[in-house]
Amino acid sequence: MNRVLTYLGRFFIIIAGYSVASLAASAFLVVVVIASAGSAAEELPAMLAGSYIFVIPFVALFVAYFAFVPSAPAILLAEILGKRDWLFYAIAGGIVAVVVLGFFWRAADGMYEVSEGLDLVSQPAGRRSAITDSSLALLVVGAGMCGGIGYWLVAGRTAGSWRPRKDVTSPAP
Repeated sequence: MNRVLTYLGRFFIIIAGYSVASLAASAFLVVVVIASAGSAAEELPAMLAGSYIFVIPFVALFVAYFAFVPSAPAILLAEILGKRDWLFYAIAGGIVAVVVLGFFWRAADGMYEVSEGLDLVSQPAGRRSAITDSSLALLVVGAGMCGGIGYWLVAGRTAGSWRPRKDVTSPAP
Protein backbone atom coordinates (compact mmCIF):
# COMPACT_ATOMS: atom_id res chain seq x y z
CA MET A 1 0.00 0.00 0.00
CA ASN A 2 2.89 2.34 0.73
CA ARG A 3 4.31 1.89 -2.81
CA VAL A 4 0.91 2.65 -4.35
CA LEU A 5 0.72 5.92 -2.45
CA THR A 6 4.28 6.75 -3.53
CA TYR A 7 3.42 6.16 -7.19
CA LEU A 8 0.18 8.10 -6.89
CA GLY A 9 1.94 11.02 -5.21
CA ARG A 10 4.63 11.04 -7.91
CA PHE A 11 1.93 11.05 -10.59
CA PHE A 12 0.33 14.15 -9.05
CA ILE A 13 3.72 15.86 -8.85
CA ILE A 14 4.28 15.10 -12.55
CA ILE A 15 0.85 16.55 -13.42
CA ALA A 16 1.60 19.68 -11.37
CA GLY A 17 5.00 19.99 -13.07
CA TYR A 18 3.41 19.68 -16.50
CA SER A 19 0.90 22.39 -15.57
CA VAL A 20 3.67 24.73 -14.43
CA ALA A 21 5.64 23.94 -17.59
CA SER A 22 2.65 24.86 -19.74
CA LEU A 23 2.17 28.11 -17.83
CA ALA A 24 5.88 28.98 -18.07
CA ALA A 25 5.96 28.35 -21.82
CA SER A 26 2.77 30.34 -22.25
CA ALA A 27 4.13 33.23 -20.19
CA PHE A 28 7.28 33.30 -22.33
CA LEU A 29 5.23 33.36 -25.54
CA VAL A 30 2.87 36.07 -24.31
CA VAL A 31 5.59 38.32 -22.89
CA VAL A 32 7.69 38.17 -26.06
CA VAL A 33 4.72 38.73 -28.38
CA ILE A 34 3.36 41.66 -26.35
CA ALA A 35 6.83 43.16 -26.02
CA SER A 36 7.26 43.03 -29.78
CA ALA A 37 3.93 44.81 -30.34
CA GLY A 38 5.67 48.17 -30.21
CA SER A 39 3.47 50.00 -27.72
CA ALA A 40 4.69 53.04 -25.85
CA ALA A 41 6.28 52.40 -22.46
CA GLU A 42 3.68 54.41 -20.55
CA GLU A 43 0.81 52.41 -22.08
CA LEU A 44 2.20 49.00 -21.14
CA PRO A 45 1.20 48.69 -17.44
CA ALA A 46 -2.48 49.35 -18.12
CA MET A 47 -2.50 47.22 -21.24
CA LEU A 48 -0.72 44.25 -19.69
CA ALA A 49 -2.52 43.95 -16.37
CA GLY A 50 -5.65 42.39 -17.77
CA SER A 51 -4.09 40.54 -20.63
CA TYR A 52 -1.59 38.65 -18.50
CA ILE A 53 -4.32 37.42 -16.16
CA PHE A 54 -6.45 36.06 -18.99
CA VAL A 55 -4.12 35.33 -21.89
CA ILE A 56 -1.38 33.34 -20.14
CA PRO A 57 -3.70 30.61 -18.76
CA PHE A 58 -5.64 30.56 -22.03
CA VAL A 59 -2.53 30.07 -24.15
CA ALA A 60 -1.29 27.51 -21.58
CA LEU A 61 -4.26 25.31 -22.47
CA PHE A 62 -3.12 25.21 -26.09
CA VAL A 63 0.51 24.68 -25.11
CA ALA A 64 -0.48 21.77 -22.86
CA TYR A 65 -2.67 20.25 -25.57
CA PHE A 66 -0.11 20.37 -28.37
CA ALA A 67 2.91 19.43 -26.26
CA PHE A 68 1.37 16.48 -24.39
CA VAL A 69 2.24 13.68 -26.81
CA PRO A 70 5.86 14.75 -27.46
CA SER A 71 6.54 15.51 -23.79
CA ALA A 72 5.26 12.18 -22.44
CA PRO A 73 8.33 10.20 -23.64
CA ALA A 74 10.65 12.90 -22.30
CA ILE A 75 8.98 12.77 -18.88
CA LEU A 76 9.03 8.97 -18.88
CA LEU A 77 12.71 8.88 -19.85
CA ALA A 78 13.60 11.40 -17.14
CA GLU A 79 11.72 9.39 -14.51
CA ILE A 80 13.27 6.08 -15.50
CA LEU A 81 16.80 7.45 -15.70
CA GLY A 82 16.33 9.65 -12.63
CA LYS A 83 17.58 12.79 -14.38
CA ARG A 84 17.59 15.72 -11.96
CA ASP A 85 19.64 18.42 -13.67
CA TRP A 86 17.97 21.51 -15.12
CA LEU A 87 19.91 21.35 -18.38
CA PHE A 88 18.37 18.00 -19.30
CA TYR A 89 14.90 19.47 -18.88
CA ALA A 90 15.74 22.64 -20.80
CA ILE A 91 17.08 20.61 -23.73
CA ALA A 92 14.13 18.20 -23.54
CA GLY A 93 11.73 21.17 -23.62
CA GLY A 94 13.49 22.53 -26.69
CA ILE A 95 13.26 19.13 -28.40
CA VAL A 96 9.56 18.88 -27.54
CA ALA A 97 9.06 22.35 -29.08
CA VAL A 98 10.84 21.27 -32.27
CA VAL A 99 8.58 18.20 -32.49
CA VAL A 100 5.50 20.41 -32.04
CA LEU A 101 6.79 22.68 -34.80
CA GLY A 102 7.20 19.59 -36.97
CA PHE A 103 3.57 18.65 -36.34
CA PHE A 104 2.44 22.09 -37.46
CA TRP A 105 4.75 22.06 -40.46
CA ARG A 106 3.37 18.70 -41.61
CA ALA A 107 -0.22 19.83 -41.02
CA ALA A 108 0.33 22.98 -43.09
CA ASP A 109 1.98 20.92 -45.82
CA GLY A 110 -0.99 18.54 -45.87
CA MET A 111 -3.49 21.40 -46.04
CA TYR A 112 -1.63 22.90 -48.97
CA GLU A 113 -1.64 19.60 -50.87
CA VAL A 114 -5.37 19.09 -50.23
CA SER A 115 -6.24 22.59 -51.41
CA GLU A 116 -4.12 22.10 -54.56
CA GLY A 117 -5.83 18.79 -55.27
CA LEU A 118 -9.28 20.32 -54.95
CA ASP A 119 -8.28 23.12 -57.32
CA LEU A 120 -9.57 25.81 -54.99
CA VAL A 121 -8.69 29.47 -55.24
CA SER A 122 -4.97 29.78 -55.83
CA GLN A 123 -3.00 30.14 -52.62
CA PRO A 124 -0.53 32.95 -52.04
CA ALA A 125 3.12 32.04 -52.53
CA GLY A 126 4.06 32.39 -48.85
CA ARG A 127 1.29 30.27 -47.36
CA ARG A 128 3.59 28.33 -45.03
CA SER A 129 5.85 31.28 -44.33
CA ALA A 130 4.50 31.79 -40.80
CA ILE A 131 5.32 28.21 -39.82
CA THR A 132 8.74 28.13 -41.44
CA ASP A 133 9.74 31.57 -40.16
CA SER A 134 12.94 31.24 -38.15
CA SER A 135 11.97 33.87 -35.57
CA LEU A 136 8.75 31.98 -34.80
CA ALA A 137 10.69 28.73 -34.55
CA LEU A 138 13.16 30.29 -32.13
CA LEU A 139 10.29 31.75 -30.10
CA VAL A 140 8.65 28.34 -29.78
CA VAL A 141 11.94 26.62 -28.91
CA GLY A 142 12.61 29.27 -26.26
CA ALA A 143 9.14 28.70 -24.84
CA GLY A 144 9.82 24.96 -24.76
CA MET A 145 13.06 25.52 -22.88
CA CYS A 146 11.28 27.78 -20.35
CA GLY A 147 8.64 25.10 -19.97
CA GLY A 148 11.31 22.47 -19.39
CA ILE A 149 12.89 24.55 -16.65
CA GLY A 150 9.45 25.14 -15.12
CA TYR A 151 8.88 21.39 -15.07
CA TRP A 152 12.26 20.87 -13.45
CA LEU A 153 11.41 23.35 -10.69
CA VAL A 154 8.33 21.37 -9.66
CA ALA A 155 8.90 17.74 -10.61
CA GLY A 156 12.32 17.32 -12.18
CA ARG A 157 14.40 17.90 -9.08
CA THR A 158 12.91 14.75 -7.54
CA ALA A 159 12.76 12.61 -10.69
CA GLY A 160 13.19 8.91 -10.06
CA SER A 161 12.46 9.25 -6.34
CA TRP A 162 9.76 6.59 -6.61
CA ARG A 163 12.36 3.89 -7.29
CA PRO A 164 13.87 2.09 -4.34
CA ARG A 165 17.49 3.16 -3.97
CA LYS A 166 20.31 0.82 -3.18
CA ASP A 167 22.33 1.86 -0.18
CA VAL A 168 25.78 2.80 -1.47
CA THR A 169 27.39 2.85 1.97
CA SER A 170 26.73 -0.77 2.82
CA PRO A 171 29.31 -3.29 1.62
CA ALA A 172 28.48 -5.61 -1.26
CA PRO A 173 27.63 -9.21 -0.22
